[in-house]
Amino acid sequence: MTLFDDNTAPTLESATSTLTEHRADPAPETDVAPQPQLVQPQEEKSASTPGADDFASALEIFTTETEEAASDDKVIKGTVLKLTPTHVVVDIGAKSEGMLPLAEVLDHEGNPRFQPGDEIAVMRDKGQTEEGYINLSHQKAQKLRAWDEIEKAHNEKKPIRAVVVERIKGGLTVDIMGARAFLPGSQADLRPTRNLDAVKGQVLDVAIIKLNKKRGNIVVSRKQVLEEEQSEKRSKTLEHLEEGGVLTGVVKNLTDYGAFVDLGGIDGLLHITDMSWGRLTHPRDLVNVGDQIQVKVLKFDKDKQRVSLGFKQLTPDPWLDAEHRYPVGAHVSGRVISVTDYGAFVELEQGIEGLVHVSEMTWSKRMKHPSKLVNVGDHVECVVLNVNPTERRISLGMRQLATNPWDALHEKYPVGATVEGRVRNLTDFGAFIEIEDGIDGLVHVSNLSWTKRVKHPSEVLKKGDRVKAVILAIEPDKRRLSLGVKQLQPDVWESFFQQHHVGDVLKGKVLRVASFGAFVEIADGIEGLCHNSEAVDGNGQPMTLEPGLEHDFKIIKMNPEEKKVGLSIKAVGEEASRTEVEAYKHPAASTGGSTIGDLITWKRAGNENN
Repeated sequence: MTLFDDNTAPTLESATSTLTEHRADPAPETDVAPQPQLVQPQEEKSASTPGADDFASALEIFTTETEEAASDDKVIKGTVLKLTPTHVVVDIGAKSEGMLPLAEVLDHEGNPRFQPGDEIAVMRDKGQTEEGYINLSHQKAQKLRAWDEIEKAHNEKKPIRAVVVERIKGGLTVDIMGARAFLPGSQADLRPTRNLDAVKGQVLDVAIIKLNKKRGNIVVSRKQVLEEEQSEKRSKTLEHLEEGGVLTGVVKNLTDYGAFVDLGGIDGLLHITDMSWGRLTHPRDLVNVGDQIQVKVLKFDKDKQRVSLGFKQLTPDPWLDAEHRYPVGAHVSGRVISVTDYGAFVELEQGIEGLVHVSEMTWSKRMKHPSKLVNVGDHVECVVLNVNPTERRISLGMRQLATNPWDALHEKYPVGATVEGRVRNLTDFGAFIEIEDGIDGLVHVSNLSWTKRVKHPSEVLKKGDRVKAVILAIEPDKRRLSLGVKQLQPDVWESFFQQHHVGDVLKGKVLRVASFGAFVEIADGIEGLCHNSEAVDGNGQPMTLEPGLEHDFKIIKMNPEEKKVGLSIKAVGEEASRTEVEAYKHPAASTGGSTIGDLITWKRAGNENN
């Protein structure tokens, strides 16, 4: 090895030559031991003096770093040699090829933008690969070319166009004139965007919010551009926004209670009640997000910048002349839009709907729910029964289109006729008997028996029984039919009043006792009342009438209309006394005259009467 002394520093050319020779002709290996070199003591090399090999290595490093530093800011035109699954091999005219990541040349769909043989702009990157390839960067080259435009946009605070390349952690990678920039997810839109993948491949206008040329970092914001645009639109919109005005807007969002419409930088609420003159279950039944619609400004609060909008107000109120277009008695058709417990709503036209009450659907009383007859979406025929434009109501009927079975009931079932039917229902006041489909008659509890005091119809009838009854009365307008069961048998009260009169003495059985007297059965099914004042024995003493005991009673009152009979025990004793007196005054021929006992009895009777 050749050593340099302190006084003979090599020139750059000689060092380079020595380095080249050293690389080209390496010392051959030999088995001969190297000869020691003689060094003069006064020329002994200091520890800080490098040898030729050390200097050559340092020079190579210096040259390489200088070339790399010089080429860091220089765009090189290369030729694509081949594509690997992860990299692109590029010929840049150097001793070795260069290599750059494949991801730098992929478009937003993931396809390479260069093929072998294409020319590509690159810049050297630091270091080399393990295989000895020079690290290259296409993005740096693109950034350098686009840097002037990007810096200009940043300084002038103007938007610049970018293409979304891919989604990355925290946001998106976008391409600006070949330079890659970062778009944070929070800056992608005015509101947080859940699906950032959906904007992949889209062209966006963005603002440069951060720039670092040394590091090559670019951060952009789309939200800032949109806010500026919105602010500008809002200013223009507010200039001509006034109540009563008609504007064009875009449906921005839907809720259960309405839709928010973008009028141009400012949102207005279109409430569901102001969307249609008719019934809407949800705003989506009329509009969808993104629809462009015309609306009328109903109210505008400048301080709070709140706008209330209307859609139905753009068309005349259909209820204004509804009374003329739908006169009472007219036959109309419509679509069932809602079914409730009390009826069905039928839409006759947009904004006009009528109610068919459950009682107006069929002549039969047996229908429990309107859904048994109609469903939502059905087209039905109706008759207009009533129109109230003030309350925006129309009453409709469906049964009026069919013949009313009650109108011909008098001819079919005259009063006094005997009919047969099934007990359909029992109530506290009587039993309903169905004599035909849709025709029910009521047997009142008072018309179940002539003689038995019936407290509840279940004592005589059961649901489902088939019974015969007599037609008592018909009221077609009220759809009422009165029936009687006891009328099938003769009226025992009528027979009793025909056969008995006031003054008759009958034997009766005490049935029950009240505070004012006792009820006595004087015939089968016939009861009379013996008041306490009339329950007196022959000595004038009050009697205690106990149920089950029999006594002689005299009829003192009769009321056929109210079916009441008044009874008396006291009157029976008085009648016996008069008989005795008459017998004393007019003795029988067989006795031959009155005895002293008869006189005493007569006198006693007189004293009792006094």
